[in-house]
Amino acid sequence: MLLSIHPLNPQPRNIQTVVDVLLEGGVIIYPTDTIYGLGCDIYNTKAIERIAKIKNIQPKKAQFTFVCNSLSNLSDYTKSISTPIFRMLKQALPGPFTFIFPANKEVPKLLKSKKDTVGIRVPNHAITQAIVQQLGHPIMSVSLPMDGDIEYYNDPEVIYELFRNLVDIVVDGGIGGIIPSTVVDCTGAQPELIREGAGDWETLFE
Repeated sequence: MLLSIHPLNPQPRNIQTVVDVLLEGGVIIYPTDTIYGLGCDIYNTKAIERIAKIKNIQPKKAQFTFVCNSLSNLSDYTKSISTPIFRMLKQALPGPFTFIFPANKEVPKLLKSKKDTVGIRVPNHAITQAIVQQLGHPIMSVSLPMDGDIEYYNDPEVIYELFRNLVDIVVDGGIGGIIPSTVVDCTGAQPELIREGAGDWETLFE
């Protein structure tokens, strides 16, 4: 299904349709404030395995991210965060950043990397925010598998034609971005830039 949702004022009925699919173990493609993502319910093992198959990777080797709608979810899935790091997060989020933290016991085992870490994302996008808020917990998210010269797909109609047989819903929130989030590792003594993307890394330390 290609489901059109207004990017600034998401229709509650359409958001509920997406959430119902997630709760039933479905897989969706949805817009964020950077690129379109591939997502499912973090607590549904079969859906996670479906995404791993679509990406042609082992779940343990995937770089899964928890997409949240606020910083309030942080303590649910990460170990204690220092005050300076929390201040940085408040400045950066919601926004185009992914922060990597040590995972706590609430993170499903299937989603823990060998390093026992979890990526946290709070996109500044009304559709994403509405889906996660209605769902009541984060979405497990990864980037779409890419072919050839195309690094990131950004047209939902093209995405639908390519992935319609692999996912349950493609959310059409308009043309998306082509630059992924900036990834910052917060597992060490000092934050470390892992991938420079759409987020302005320098402003986090001003």
